[in-house]
Amino acid sequence: MILVSSHGEKKEEKDREQECSSGGCCELKHLQELILQYTTPGVAPPSARMIPNVKVEHKPDFRLWHWWKYGWFVASKATQMTGDAIVHTIWGPRKKSWGIQMTLMSSLMRNAGQHTDLMDIPSIRMFMGTMGGMGPAPPDALVTPVTFHVKKRRLRGILEEFDRQETGKRELSGEWVVGKRTWNRLQTEWKAAQIGERGSHTFAKKTERVMLYIHGGAYYVGSASEKRVISVPLAQYTDSRVFSLDYRLAPETHFPGPLHDAVIGYFRLIDDLHIPPENIIVCGDSAGGGLSLALLMYLRDNDYPMPAGAILMSPWVDLTMSGESWESNAQYDVIPVFSPKDHMNPIANYLGDNIDRYLMHPYASPLFGDFKDLPPLLIQSGDSEVLRDEIALLAHKAELAGVNVRHELYQDGVHVFQTFPFLEVWSRSFMAMHDFVRNTLHHLQRESPQILADKAERSMEREIDTHAALVISADGTEISVGVEGAKASLLDEDGHEPADSHCLNCGRRQDSTWSSSSETDVESEDEVDIKISVVPPSEEPSPLITRSNTEDDSEVLPPSKGLKRVSSVSSILSVLTDSPPMVSKSLRDRSRSLHLANPIARLASRSRSRSRSPFRRPLTPEVARQVGSWSWHFWSG
Repeated sequence: MILVSSHGEKKEEKDREQECSSGGCCELKHLQELILQYTTPGVAPPSARMIPNVKVEHKPDFRLWHWWKYGWFVASKATQMTGDAIVHTIWGPRKKSWGIQMTLMSSLMRNAGQHTDLMDIPSIRMFMGTMGGMGPAPPDALVTPVTFHVKKRRLRGILEEFDRQETGKRELSGEWVVGKRTWNRLQTEWKAAQIGERGSHTFAKKTERVMLYIHGGAYYVGSASEKRVISVPLAQYTDSRVFSLDYRLAPETHFPGPLHDAVIGYFRLIDDLHIPPENIIVCGDSAGGGLSLALLMYLRDNDYPMPAGAILMSPWVDLTMSGESWESNAQYDVIPVFSPKDHMNPIANYLGDNIDRYLMHPYASPLFGDFKDLPPLLIQSGDSEVLRDEIALLAHKAELAGVNVRHELYQDGVHVFQTFPFLEVWSRSFMAMHDFVRNTLHHLQRESPQILADKAERSMEREIDTHAALVISADGTEISVGVEGAKASLLDEDGHEPADSHCLNCGRRQDSTWSSSSETDVESEDEVDIKISVVPPSEEPSPLITRSNTEDDSEVLPPSKGLKRVSSVSSILSVLTDSPPMVSKSLRDRSRSLHLANPIARLASRSRSRSRSPFRRPLTPEVARQVGSWSWHFWSG
C-alpha cells in the first residue's frame, strides 16, 4: 500500500528492526481469518451493517405542516457550517491539509443521512446535478454526446436472459471526452493519414489508449455529464480518448441492469468501433468503481477478451458495509450514512426485492469474489473516507490472488476526492493515473497494446467530430460549437495547438494552457510523435515501477529537491510525520519494490514489533483493526 500526503513531502522513519517472536504468526492468522470472511458469497461478515433480510421502510407521507422541518434543517445546517468555519479559522482545519472549501463541504454532508424524511431520489439527483463536484469541469476539452441502440450480444452467464430480451430499440447514451492537446494531435494524425493515402507521405502511428469511464453515484444518481470533473482531467492527463457511459440507475433499474449496460458499453468499443481490448482501460469511481470491477469479473468468468487494466477511484466493493471506517470516518467524509431500513438506502434501491439473493454476489459486492486472472489495477482511496477499510482489503485480497495491484492511500482524502479540484492531492492523483497508463501498464499487461487499425480510427473520428460536439471553455462552461467551431476554438490562429492547461512535468496547473509538444514530457516507449513530415525522434524509455509475481524490481527514487520531471508514481508518494514509514532502511537496501510477490509468505517469515497503523484513531477488533495490522507489512514486506 502507498500513502500519499497532500504536500508531496517524503519522509523516512528510523529503522524498526526490533522483532516480536510471535507477531508475524498472529498477523498471519488474523489476515487469514479476515480473508475467509469475504470468501463465501452469501455469508455476511460478523461486522456487517447491512443484512440480506432487511425490510426497507417507506418514505413518510408529506404534510403541509412539515414545511417547518425544512426551515429547521436549513437553519441548523447553516449554524453547523458557520461554527465549523469559525473553528477552521481560529484553531485550524479538522484535517491538516484541508482548506475552508473542504471543511464546509464536509460540514454540509455530515449527518445528512439523518434527515431523509425531507428528501427523495429525484431531489437528490437535482441537488447532485447542481453541485457538479464543487466546481466546473477543467477547461480545454472537446465533449461529444453519443446515443446508440442496444443490440443482442449473445451474452452468457447472469446476463444471458437480459441479453435475449433486447430488441434493438433500447438506447444508451454517453459522451466522448478528448483533451485539447490530444484532439489537436489526432487532427494532425488524421490529416497525415489522408495525405498518406494519396501517396504523398507516410506516417507512423501510435498505440492509443481508450478509456471506458463508469461514473459513480450510489447507483441511483450521477451521469456522464455531471462527472466531467473526473472524465476531462482523466482524458487530459492520460492523453487518451475517454468514453463516459450513462448506465441505467436505480430504483428504475435493479441489479444486474447496470452491469448489463457496462458490458454493452465495453462490447460496443471492441466490436462496433473495432478497438482492441488490449488498448482499453476501464475506469470508475465509487459505485462505478465497483461496477468496473464487476465488469472485469464477468468478462473473465465468461471467457471474453479482457481490457488492459483498470483504474478504481474509491471503489464501493462491499455492500454489507462491514468496515469499521463506516463509523470512524463518518464525521469527516462526504458520504451520507443511511440506516439499513431507510428508504434512501442505495443498497436497497439497487438490489430491490432480490437483496437477500444479491447482497454478497461478487458482481454486486466484488470484495466477495475471486480476483484471479484480473488485469493490473490502480486503486486510489482516501484515509478519511468511510470506504477506506474495504478498499484496503480489496487491494490486499487481489494481491494475494496474483493480480498486479498499486494501492494509493491519500492522506486526508475523502471519498472520491478527485471530484474536488481545489484539493492539493487532486493533481497528484491524476499524475499517478498518467504514470500508470503511459509508463507502467505497458510492461504489466499480458497482451501489448495494438496500433489502432484505420477502421477503428475512422469509427471514433465519426463519433467525436460531429455537429453535437461541445467545447469546455476556460470558465468550465460548455459551448455547443460543432466540429468546425471546435477547430476554431481549440486551435491557435496559425492552426497549431495551444499549450496544455495541465503540466505533465510537474502535475500542477499552469497559467498558460497546454505546453507545446516540444516542452512536454518524454513519451513512453510505445509512442512516436506524429507529424506530416514524419521523422520519428529518438526516444528514451521512461523509468517505471513494475511488479512481478516472481521477483522484486527496483524503485526509482525522486529527486531531492523539486520535481522537474515525474518519471514514476514514486516521485510524488510521501507521508507526513505522523504516518507510518514508507520503508525501513534495511529493507530498502534489499529491494525498492512497491509490490510484494507473496505478502502471506513474507508475513509468515518475518515478524516485527507492532508498527503504527496508517489509520488515525484506535481501531476495534473488527475489520478495520485487521486491515490496519497487515497494512504496514503489506507496505514494507
